[in-house]
Amino acid sequence: MTTTLARPVTAAVHLDRVGKVFGSAGSAVTALDGVDLTVEPGEFVCLLGASGCGKSTLLNLVAGLDQPSAGEITLTTSRPAVMFQEAALMPWLTASRNVELPLRLAGFGRAERRAKAAELLDLVRLGDAARKRPHELSGGMRQRVALARALAATHRVGGDDGNALLLMDEPFAALDAITRDVLQSELLRVWRSTGTSVLFVTHDVREAVRLGQRVVLLSSRPGRVVREWHDVPSSEAELLAEEITADLRKVISTHAAA
Repeated sequence: MTTTLARPVTAAVHLDRVGKVFGSAGSAVTALDGVDLTVEPGEFVCLLGASGCGKSTLLNLVAGLDQPSAGEITLTTSRPAVMFQEAALMPWLTASRNVELPLRLAGFGRAERRAKAAELLDLVRLGDAARKRPHELSGGMRQRVALARALAATHRVGGDDGNALLLMDEPFAALDAITRDVLQSELLRVWRSTGTSVLFVTHDVREAVRLGQRVVLLSSRPGRVVREWHDVPSSEAELLAEEITADLRKVISTHAAA
């Protein structure tokens, strides 16, 4: 029933028998039940499941936006950064100032936050768009700025920037297929260059297989970990996608029959 920060464990985040119930008595809805999940430092984990299975609820619990009803969540990182489906940029701020915002809130001085913002925009290949406002950017470019801002939010004054956790809640779902494909590649490049731990929520099997070092499948509500797949070679990605899709269909059909 607690969230613990900076506990001496090796995992970036560890969930121990985590449950979440909304409401009370006769109106109670169990969203998550006994979830055990670990994300190692620098690991990219995709959390996969049908709509309504509790994926976003789990992400909100890890982010500290809500509290678990049961179990314990342990973080060894600073408070994690979250990236949502909508870029949610401040429309009156330039791309650079949007990225600077979490750095300013964290207490960085003007010169340092400008330098970090420029570095992060270069990392997502938007250095030339630093002075543009959100309405001047495409949907894909806005999501790149949102990614740079999320990475900025993992920085702490005097902290270890390599000890970061990024939570991503279907960030590419609203984009067209070509833009989504490009941003998936960009995300992998950024992840490899930063060593950030990533917990990525999706309902897209092929996206999960392409991005994740590990794919974790949740059951339909209440969400429980059903199965995990680890480090499958890219040559076997298509077979893995078919296997996971079959398991996901079983989960959905079992729930429908209940």
